[in-house]
Amino acid sequence: MSLAKVKHILLVRPLRKGGVGKSSVTTQLALSLSLSGHSVGVLDVDLTGPSIPRMFNIEDAKVTQAPGGWLPVTVHPANTETGIGELRCMSLGFLLRGRGDAVVWRGPKKTAMVRQFLSDVLWGELDFLLIDTPPGTSDEHISLAETLLKDASPGQVAGAVVVTTPQAVATADVRKELNFCAKTGISVIGVIENMVGFVCPNCAECTNIFGKGGGQVMAEDFNVRFLGGVPIDPQFVMLIETGRRPRYPQGTVIDGQDFSDAHQNRDTDAQAAETREAGLLANKYVECSLEPIFRKITQDIVTAIG
Repeated sequence: MSLAKVKHILLVRPLRKGGVGKSSVTTQLALSLSLSGHSVGVLDVDLTGPSIPRMFNIEDAKVTQAPGGWLPVTVHPANTETGIGELRCMSLGFLLRGRGDAVVWRGPKKTAMVRQFLSDVLWGELDFLLIDTPPGTSDEHISLAETLLKDASPGQVAGAVVVTTPQAVATADVRKELNFCAKTGISVIGVIENMVGFVCPNCAECTNIFGKGGGQVMAEDFNVRFLGGVPIDPQFVMLIETGRRPRYPQGTVIDGQDFSDAHQNRDTDAQAAETREAGLLANKYVECSLEPIFRKITQDIVTAIG
């Protein structure tokens, strides 16, 4: 099995339907773990909506065929001087001809693709493999869980991180997700409440436009660990889309940390704002308001799984 040298496997699962930002969460968990010195892989099994290549800005990358399987695409190599761990990823998006190509597959073909991803991607030694899963509990989800638990060594599948939003979550939906994890033998590590607030790029305010606390209340009601709340930050979106380093107006304070001081002397005209800047995505992500939030979340996850 190609996962034999992977220490910990984490599933990132959306609660209810799509649109909760699970791929954004997966990306930032991967960047945060890598910045902490861990070697990280990201496997995108959202077959009908593979977005991981876009999140890491490597849509044009091609997968290399090697003896025994596929080599995952490198986002950045390890750097012993800066303490950054290697980050690689694999997605069906790398195998499609164009960004707009639709994947219209029946269940058996999806199941076969998931199993091939688990058996034929040559990850080598990894500290963490994050698996970005689509919403639902259909064939590919069951195949993923069954294949992992059948072939993985004891304790290798660390569990699932569930992503939700602040709006009131229906009890029935929570029970469905928790029951799915229980029936497939996958533990729930914790819940991340995404889209908690909006970091305005102009006025330095963080406003709870979707409310706050639904995910935390849900976690408490069902006795599941609450990992934290994550606001929407357009600067992170700009970083992903254009490669531009985050810039914040004077007075921007998120979770008690001021993000404006380091950026006061930067050129912020419109032309510079749209220019792709040199440097690793991980290094630029350090200047994002979401980085310290995910640093704490990943620390809690690492502690939880031992």
